[in-house]
Amino acid sequence: MTRITIRRPDDMHLHFRDGATMRAVVPFTAHQFARAIVMPNLAPPVTTSAMAADYRERIMAAVPKGGAFTPLMTLYLTDSTGADDLAAGHERGIVTAAKLYPAGATTNSASGVTDVANIMGVLERMAAIGMPLCVHGEVTSADIDIFDREAVFIERVMAPLVERLPELKVIFEHVTTEDAVAFVQGAGVNVAATITPQHLHINRNAMLVGGIRPHMYCLPVAKREKHRLALRQAATSGSAKFFLGTDSAPHHRHTKETACGCAGIFNAPYALESYLTVFEEKGALDRFEGFASEHGARFYGLPLNEGTVTLEKTGVEIAAEVSGGEAPIVPFHAGGTLPWRLANA
Repeated sequence: MTRITIRRPDDMHLHFRDGATMRAVVPFTAHQFARAIVMPNLAPPVTTSAMAADYRERIMAAVPKGGAFTPLMTLYLTDSTGADDLAAGHERGIVTAAKLYPAGATTNSASGVTDVANIMGVLERMAAIGMPLCVHGEVTSADIDIFDREAVFIERVMAPLVERLPELKVIFEHVTTEDAVAFVQGAGVNVAATITPQHLHINRNAMLVGGIRPHMYCLPVAKREKHRLALRQAATSGSAKFFLGTDSAPHHRHTKETACGCAGIFNAPYALESYLTVFEEKGALDRFEGFASEHGARFYGLPLNEGTVTLEKTGVEIAAEVSGGEAPIVPFHAGGTLPWRLANA
């Protein structure tokens, strides 16, 4: 096959940041996707419906003229989040989901939840109104190895939460381990997961072999090869429990290439090409549309998109860097090539 046309896809997990950076990166996503679940970990974080509405307006102002793109907003949960504002924002269509960041787990997560018990009332309200919960699934205890934090989170937080609130829709975001794959597969119909392109392509060697490679550093961090293989199998299996979520996270080159580099991989410019390469390698091109365009929308209860995108097997060269507003950003696969090219969108 040298050409594939699919229903216009959605990115069910990504970061735009704000200001000049946001204005520079929104067009990349709007070119490829019809909708995106936008993460709220700004500084300060998006913690109220009014803040989400304002952020949505700033994003829409950055969409190129004539573009058809809809940002779907999330609220950042804290120990003091109020259920009434959250529920009202969801009912009014301002907020699609809420995001659980364990405090200190990733970029701009210092204001996150210190203990899930502190927000149980909010989660119960979300379950009652059918509002999905997006979860960054890592513990942050200093005594837990960074490569084990996802697996320990399943045992200590995720499994007990799902058992207590089986009616709550939960998206285990950017899963990175065979443990998470097994958990999602074994859980009920209200549990699903997003998978990033980077975790399908790289294992932890990409960060560490031949020198420290900061542009391959993200959180959750890439794991052993056995975990990458488990993710590739899950993504291409056809299971409706797994769907596309890039976790695209723009950081300027100088903030990555520093003594304390930021976590995040910016994959938005060539996301579909990156994913499709994996599906071809796995002999699963016929399952790509479900993963990219259908499973996520159905899990969130959204209508499927009407338009289409076409990719051709003519190859694309990946730029060494792209504009990031105030400074350049190095994209995923920088300086390399991918066999597929987005022909129309």
